[in-house]
Amino acid sequence: MSSAVDKEIADLIRQYGRITFAQFMQTCLYSRTGGFYASRDETINAHFGTSPMSHPVFGALIARQLEQMWHILGAPSVFHVIEVGAGDGSLAQAVVHACRQTAPRLARALVYVAADYEPRCRLSPAHGVDWGERADNRMSPSAHQDNVDIQKVQTAGLCAFRNVVGCIVCNELLDNFPVHRFAIQSGSVKEVFVTSVGGVLTEVLGEPSSPRIEQRLSSLGLALPDGYRGEVNLAIADWTAQICAALDRGFVLTIDYGELASDLYGPENNQGTLVCHHRHIVGNDPYQSVGQQDITCQVDFTSLMRLGERHGLRTVGYALQSEFLTNLGFASYLDTLQAQGLSAARTELSRMAMMTLVDPQEYGNFKVLAQTKGTASDTRLLGFENR
Repeated sequence: MSSAVDKEIADLIRQYGRITFAQFMQTCLYSRTGGFYASRDETINAHFGTSPMSHPVFGALIARQLEQMWHILGAPSVFHVIEVGAGDGSLAQAVVHACRQTAPRLARALVYVAADYEPRCRLSPAHGVDWGERADNRMSPSAHQDNVDIQKVQTAGLCAFRNVVGCIVCNELLDNFPVHRFAIQSGSVKEVFVTSVGGVLTEVLGEPSSPRIEQRLSSLGLALPDGYRGEVNLAIADWTAQICAALDRGFVLTIDYGELASDLYGPENNQGTLVCHHRHIVGNDPYQSVGQQDITCQVDFTSLMRLGERHGLRTVGYALQSEFLTNLGFASYLDTLQAQGLSAARTELSRMAMMTLVDPQEYGNFKVLAQTKGTASDTRLLGFENR
């Protein structure tokens, strides 16, 4: 049965002949007519899990890192944590609970804003996504709360925030930014467009819709062979600019699955890294179950670092999630399981859930990037102390 998203995509193709994959992905995920994330409150947990959903120890360890960041900034009386793409609030709840239990001074300063990321941006079939669009409301979060609570807001990105002193947290967010797909043909970069043939969604190659696609690949010094296919996330450029405009002083913590460019665009990924999730089943066909499945791509952390540097963010840490959590004391939480008085079965279930956070076959192979603005040049963070 054709869905409202199917019809929206068909209408766009009839109007323009073809659309960029970035626009197709944007519509599938975020269309208000029934995109995947339009119904996330009801269905999101049925399709995939995340680190915060696995076990609250993830949030407790993030809280440890946030406490050190607060001290590095001089223990300000108001410390903002802006979590973009907060989803069901699992991470927010775990962080706030941990701060109340183990870092009461930070808890008194903490203003935690759980932002549900719903980009309302203009879409151009020629140029893809403009992520620099307006937000619902402009906010300068500064209200002090003696009893820290979680403020929930709907926003079109970070345009709503200014004068943030603290940390902007992005956990499994950037992999959902719409990407442009490309192919190398006769030594040239071609873009993958989406069209319809006989009512069936079909890919066609054409000249890139934006020169930034080839510029990004060239800037990475890549020599890709004919037949190579991959993705370019142009949206992270606008995203980084938004972060720097919002952050007055503090940190950006990005946690996601991805690689440095040399590995991301290596031979093993010669058909790209796009993955679809539909009710815990992993696939690679974005043209099935349109609007009903998640579509993700691995994050290019090299470009993310370089764009950050261009906008005034300095990289202060990059590590596997398993290393990051271990440095923050993951083992100590495992050691205390036996003392919690749980039954043997519940103790084992909790241990197994915790281990998914560091297992390289689960979330342990995710990457953690820490960037900073307005701090000392010798700033070091606990999560990366052994790097």
